[in-house]
Amino acid sequence: MEVKPRTIQLALGPLLYYWPRQQVIDFYRTVAESAADIVYLGEVVCSRRHELRTPDWLAIGRALAAAGKEVVLSTQALIESESDLKALRRIARNGEFMVEANDMGAVSVLAGGAPFVAGLHLNIYNGATLEMFRELGARRWVPPLEMPRAMLSALLHESGTPPATEVFAYGRMPLAFSARCFTARRFNLQKDGCEFRCLDYPDGMLLTTGEQRPFLVLNGIQTQSAAVCNLLPFLSQLRETGVSVLRVSPQARHTVEILAEFRSCLEDERRLPSAVERLAPFMPGAPCDGYWRGRPGIEAARAAP
Repeated sequence: MEVKPRTIQLALGPLLYYWPRQQVIDFYRTVAESAADIVYLGEVVCSRRHELRTPDWLAIGRALAAAGKEVVLSTQALIESESDLKALRRIARNGEFMVEANDMGAVSVLAGGAPFVAGLHLNIYNGATLEMFRELGARRWVPPLEMPRAMLSALLHESGTPPATEVFAYGRMPLAFSARCFTARRFNLQKDGCEFRCLDYPDGMLLTTGEQRPFLVLNGIQTQSAAVCNLLPFLSQLRETGVSVLRVSPQARHTVEILAEFRSCLEDERRLPSAVERLAPFMPGAPCDGYWRGRPGIEAARAAP
């Protein structure tokens, strides 16, 4: 059987959790040798996370670029203060790397300048909106998590000449943001006096139902799914739909192994039937793929399509 050529790139999304500085630096040293083609860097969730600042992210980006990676700097999804705006402007005007805009404030700063990535949190749901972002300078875009394959396919057809499409293909899904910090609240702390408790939860804080079933993950001001999105079994559909990039979201352990598994399947789809079984030991929660199939997001297909 002829092996399909690799036509889809593999991206490592921005780090959504709060890790100690040295852990982050060591992590990206391993990423430099990983299967990722594209690496997103920067703080997306909370401006109080100060283990690394913009110059540190730039230094990491330069090292990754020297290793052959395409580097993208991601902006915060929830801008709350003038200091947040100043940080956004520094990132947008970094002059070295493309930027992922995660709110319309970032789009406003970037529009008409250098090309950018229209991020996951911009809520692009139709071809006209996607075309508007393309005209503003979006080179690539990330559809909302809940967009099913049928809707994505119709949108790409409607938009005519869309930017490259990057799909969130693996990881706990970032579902919502709030001005309140849920992790601090768990310990009866104020957000401004949170004691940086997120450092104690490298994969977020698991929230269970009254029946002790995993439900959500609290990650500071961000709420994530407890289940882990895994679209690798749908690789053929992703190709057919016109997806250009698959995004893997970082986790505290086994990220490099997960990237390697995705790469092996991208290069040889004969490995797909057993991919779920091979990934299972690396996943911090049960798999889900419902959104892609037009079903409740928490659902998982019983078998690969």
